[in-house]
Amino acid sequence: MDLTSIASSTSSSIADAGVSQNVQVDLLKRAMNIDQQSISTLIDAIPQTSSTQNLPPNLGNNVNAVA
Repeated sequence: MDLTSIASSTSSSIADAGVSQNVQVDLLKRAMNIDQQSISTLIDAIPQTSSTQNLPPNLGNNVNAVA
């Protein structure tokens, strides 16, 4: 076995692993961006209503606590 061929094959294996990892990270980032866009769309679809508009003004001013 020649040391240069071992070194060459090892360096190319490491480079291939690095490229593969970069591709995986890019795919993960794209998936996260798509998820973020979907979530933003869902949140924007929620109607903005005031839940207290039909309640009397005195409601929620006092807390009754009994120990």
